[in-house]
Amino acid sequence: MIEAAPPTEPVLFDARLSPHTSLPPAGFTVLMAVLCVISFAAGIAFVTMGAWPVFGFFGLDVALLYLAFRINYRHAQRYETVRLTPNRLAIERVSPRGNVERFEFQPYWLRVMMDDPPQHESRLILRSHGRSLAIGSFLTPVERLEVANALKAALAQIRS
Repeated sequence: MIEAAPPTEPVLFDARLSPHTSLPPAGFTVLMAVLCVISFAAGIAFVTMGAWPVFGFFGLDVALLYLAFRINYRHAQRYETVRLTPNRLAIERVSPRGNVERFEFQPYWLRVMMDDPPQHESRLILRSHGRSLAIGSFLTPVERLEVANALKAALAQIRS
């Protein structure tokens, strides 16, 4: 985690950026239960018509959908923490496996770059002293622009 700022240093911007999940866990359970019931019923109907190999394909569809959602939930565990104080901008990036990367920038020289209006491929880039870092790649373009504008406002407060 990002170290706490000294008590004399105010935090001007503090955000935790995380991707959206497509469905909450309770909804996932309900969806899978409904799909299992529908697939089982349809599979039984095909078995009674003599097309018994189709039954296995219905189970395969449910298994693949389950796997896709599990992968999505796994990737949703990643996040980035952005904390700005008058003397530093600290970014902590945590992967789904728990690997942590930390980056620091001096805020006075920091440039925040983002297309306005944002496009789908627009990236939120932090650049200072020849180093650059893209953050919030899992956010929507509009959300990236909101973060960029809020961060620019906080940096303007430091510089004034």
